[in-house]
Amino acid sequence: MTRYLLFFICLLGFQKSLAQQFTRKDSLRGGFSFERICYDVQRYDLNITINPEEKSIKGYNDITFKTLKSTQKIQVDLFENMKVDSILFEGKPLQYKREFDAVFIVFPKPLVVDGTDKTIRFYYSGNPEIAKYPPWDGGFVFKTDSQGKPWIGVAVQGTGASLWYPVKDSQSDEPDFGATIKVAVPDGLMNVSNGRFKGSEKLKNGYTRWDWEVKSPINNYDITVNIANYVHIHDSHNGLDLDYYVLPENEEKAKKHFEEVKPMLDCFEAKFGKYPFAEDGYKLVETSYLGMEHQSAVAYGNKYRKGYMGSDISGTGIGMLFDYITIHESGHEWFGNSITSKDIADMWIHEGFTTYSESVFVECVYGYEKAMEYINGQKNRVSNRSAIIGNYGVNHRGSNDMYYKGALLLNTLRHIVNDDQKWWKMLLKYSETYRHKIIDTETVIAFFNTETGQNLTPIFEQYLKYKNIPELEVVFKKKEVKFRWITDVSDFKMPVILKQGNKETRLEATNEWKTQSIKNNETVTFDDYKFLIKIKYD
Repeated sequence: MTRYLLFFICLLGFQKSLAQQFTRKDSLRGGFSFERICYDVQRYDLNITINPEEKSIKGYNDITFKTLKSTQKIQVDLFENMKVDSILFEGKPLQYKREFDAVFIVFPKPLVVDGTDKTIRFYYSGNPEIAKYPPWDGGFVFKTDSQGKPWIGVAVQGTGASLWYPVKDSQSDEPDFGATIKVAVPDGLMNVSNGRFKGSEKLKNGYTRWDWEVKSPINNYDITVNIANYVHIHDSHNGLDLDYYVLPENEEKAKKHFEEVKPMLDCFEAKFGKYPFAEDGYKLVETSYLGMEHQSAVAYGNKYRKGYMGSDISGTGIGMLFDYITIHESGHEWFGNSITSKDIADMWIHEGFTTYSESVFVECVYGYEKAMEYINGQKNRVSNRSAIIGNYGVNHRGSNDMYYKGALLLNTLRHIVNDDQKWWKMLLKYSETYRHKIIDTETVIAFFNTETGQNLTPIFEQYLKYKNIPELEVVFKKKEVKFRWITDVSDFKMPVILKQGNKETRLEATNEWKTQSIKNNETVTFDDYKFLIKIKYD
């Protein structure tokens, strides 16, 4: 989910200083302890009741897993304010110890590596943390609609899904065979979760349970609940089910507004490959908060306006040609939901590619020049205050530059490649190669190095691991110009475009001075439109 409101981030203290000393709690939340890596989650089966008046959750999660390394103890996560009621294995209670948000579960005897599925039933209850500024801070959202009826949602990216249900709370392990999400809510309300609707059942206690099933692997933070008095709009496009759940007063408005989904899907499927979760369908669900990329149940709260809450984040006017939340959050279905970073420190793999998908959509519909104008307009959102990549193993995301700087890095790579046919083929191959996979930055770099046949590692490292963008130092001397890159990394090499009048010359620049002859009677500049760079003219 986009977070361009940086003052919210600063206010909420989302970003830890790189100089901060990380704690045991941070390591338990973001690390890869033996008790985490010794097992592989196969599926989650949630069965819970949500009480809107009490703002409470009660129920259980069946966690099915395979043992990867013989162990007698595993780590499951649940925020410490939530109560562990009991944990059962083969019908018998298990011992456990809590440490911060981690629950260390002890089995009566070691679990051996035998390829069989094992299931624990984790009963829990409590009042989950409430989000103050959703979705910028994680938590539950308890609101009411215009009729005073409950309107409830959840957004926990970065904060962690263990805020509201027991889970191996790491992006490094998704349930390979999906999940079921069964949620009981007061009669008269509906719950919409990920995947396909499997039916509802009146429990004859004032509650109705709504059952959903996801067949694809799914990020922990993507599993969601949306509770309201929804109406259902069904459509389809090229065989893909499109389902929209909106408040009754917005039904007709939504039918017209969401027509944008179809050209978006056409564009993204052409550039990034088939929609990654066709088995689970595509949904937009109206929420009281702005939005979130919940897999196959995208949260939509942009109030049926173009732009980002009715404004253009690019400052070019082009951002008012489409609904930012529909396009950006749906782009996450390919980048973030299908292709997932192992560690939150590499969240640029989600956000940089998804932010780039906005300009891809613009190019599909309005052409290259409009797309370039839009993405260059995003340069005013780049702060260059700290590195895009965060600290690994401690649940630490890097700077918000992962969004716009990440997207502009990809635009820069496109123009380094300097062959659009090759670029789009490469981007498609990237999306299809890592479909439904969990990767890291090194994997991304290796892929683009291989596909381009170039050593792009210094370029990736400069943009991702350092706060500064490459600076081109330029010195004019009579009939020549000298230029070189000033970078934090060594052996940096990246092309530049020299403009002399109406002529463009593509040159290779390095950290060493290079010289190019010029004509005295023509204006000479270097192009910073196709690349995210700083130019220093001496």
